[in-house]
Amino acid sequence: MKERVFSGARPTGRQHIGNLIGALQNWVKLQDDYECFYCIVDLHALTSLEDTGKLKENIYEMLLDWLAIGLNPNKSTIFIQSHVPQVTELYTLFGMLTPLGWLLRVPTFKEKARLQPHNINYGLVGYPVLMAADITLYKASKVPVGEDQLPHLELTREIVRRFNDHFGETFPEPQAILTSYPLVIGLDGKEKMSKQLGNHIEIAASPEETRSKIMTAVTDPARRYRSDPGHPDICNVFRLHGFFNSTKTSEIAELCRSAQIGCVDCKSLLAEEINQNLAPIRQRRKDLSAKPDYVKEVLVDGASRASHVARSVIKEVKEKIGLILAGE
Repeated sequence: MKERVFSGARPTGRQHIGNLIGALQNWVKLQDDYECFYCIVDLHALTSLEDTGKLKENIYEMLLDWLAIGLNPNKSTIFIQSHVPQVTELYTLFGMLTPLGWLLRVPTFKEKARLQPHNINYGLVGYPVLMAADITLYKASKVPVGEDQLPHLELTREIVRRFNDHFGETFPEPQAILTSYPLVIGLDGKEKMSKQLGNHIEIAASPEETRSKIMTAVTDPARRYRSDPGHPDICNVFRLHGFFNSTKTSEIAELCRSAQIGCVDCKSLLAEEINQNLAPIRQRRKDLSAKPDYVKEVLVDGASRASHVARSVIKEVKEKIGLILAGE
């Protein structure tokens, strides 16, 4: 039997090229070697989302991107977190085992609390416990994550160890699969690419929008004039070239260092590369958007398959704990 993989993402709407490079292209590759569960974690989104008016739209847009880039419902189970209610049961049970001190030391909690001091809610503190429930409900042994999520995954292992010690061997301790490109810097050249900062390019953007965005990107901070030799090693635009056209990066670097091309030329080349790479994905996305019934069917089928596993696991968990099952 194949090992099981779980990963999820909050429904923030259309995905950007940072998501594609940092996670999604890796998810696609994993489908051939693992039994994959890919989840749109809508409950997690509620910890920081005060206006849920666009939640449904964001879920739909995210799913279109996932399917367009190659997540295959015939190979993977693709579903919405809240459509499998057993996850909240396991979340509650894990909460009884998890010391508050464990949660308060998680770096991402401290960062979130700093960003939303007016809304430090119970769900925000318990975010890693819900993440642990997401992973273990499907007995996943592998989790593709970026480096910033490693503290959460370690907490999941601690919860698993505590549960197994108390109630007997039940869950595997999930191990990280680090992405090949764990951090993608945005067009500002400073921060991680994100919608919140506006330093991103959407996968679904038009070629014109893509070019316009790229032309605003920060380039070589040490180069003042077109005639100056460039420094590709410190230029984020050059780094992005490596993600989309690795076969020509050496050539571009040499042209830059010898001042045969300037920063504007470098950005124009990058826009062409990105548009060429994303053209088939954008076409598949357009085709999928014309089939809303199929997209909904993917979620219904995914929830059904995930629920089949979840019901079995939650029954085992309750039996191990000693809870009386319905009908006993």
